[in-house]
Amino acid sequence: MKKLGLIVNPVAGMGGRVGLKGSDGPEALARAQELGAVPESPTRAVEALKMLLPISDRLQIITFPNEMGEEEAAQAGFRPIVIGKIVSGATTPNDTRASALEMKNAGTDLLLFCGGDGTAKDIHDAIGRSMTVLGIPAGVKIHSGVYATTPRDAGRVARRLLEDESVGVRDAEVMDIDEDAVRRGHIAARLHGYLRVPDDQNHVQTAKSGSAPSEGEALRSIAVGLVEEMQDGRLYIMGPGTTVGAVMDELGTPNTLLGVDVVQNKKSIASDVTESDLLRLLERSRATIIVTVIGGQGYILGRGNQQISPSVLRKVGGEQIVVIAPPQKLASLSGRPLLVDTGDPLLDETLSGYRKVMTGYRQYAMHRVGD
Repeated sequence: MKKLGLIVNPVAGMGGRVGLKGSDGPEALARAQELGAVPESPTRAVEALKMLLPISDRLQIITFPNEMGEEEAAQAGFRPIVIGKIVSGATTPNDTRASALEMKNAGTDLLLFCGGDGTAKDIHDAIGRSMTVLGIPAGVKIHSGVYATTPRDAGRVARRLLEDESVGVRDAEVMDIDEDAVRRGHIAARLHGYLRVPDDQNHVQTAKSGSAPSEGEALRSIAVGLVEEMQDGRLYIMGPGTTVGAVMDELGTPNTLLGVDVVQNKKSIASDVTESDLLRLLERSRATIIVTVIGGQGYILGRGNQQISPSVLRKVGGEQIVVIAPPQKLASLSGRPLLVDTGDPLLDETLSGYRKVMTGYRQYAMHRVGD
């Protein structure tokens, strides 16, 4: 029997669709709940665990009570061994750190955890590089290189590691947002430490890379070309990031660096919107979504822009998603595809295929989306 440790951060990712930049800390969590946010991580954990059902007869899952793993394991079809104690409905980072240490002491072969960058930091602080771990992506911002590309990929990689002892491991970065850089108008992540993850670079994401100073002219040319193409009356849903921010600068309107804004007739009509804000706006106008590529990772949807939810995407239509990226960002992928992880696997599949990416003034490149 192989032992799999399971930790679910039940509040990870709750801030995404309501326009918050994360759910770390009691104030952010309370605000997310006030805005009507619902947990995302339990569903994602179940999705990953179902990929392990074919080896359930050879797998023992060890987890913490209730929403920290017990409920998700049972929903996926497992009968887990439950250890530790929590106060249900009031879990904290201390519970994550305590559970990680318990999993280590229980001798688990792999620790599978569900959350975002804050969860990865807590795991690192508790056990460091002392065992192999793998993250199921569920946070608003996931800049760390310790997460699988999607929940299903987390299950696939975990199964491969548990079945094949020859699968190697590597060090991967635990990252978090550099708040000083955000205040200066740049999105950048800083290194917190390293965790040991399965060596599967096709299905385990890399750490986010920041924009290079040399990208400035490319951003300007993209912005000029895109503004020229904007149609009167149409809504433009502007995703987060410095690349889209360059378009807002060209329009001469403020933008929310880590949020989603809406432009109509080349003027900002809504800032830092939520999913529900977008759905209301879409009731009266047609729209185009403008997103960029996360450098080094390749995500265009599902990382930091969860306000652009499956419901929003279906209303707008896949043909009205415009991807913009300077050539350097595409080159940083080294041929890897662009990625989508909306939380709806069927929608992700419909968005896959080859997509035109705007790389400069009336310049485009074709790049593959999805595996």
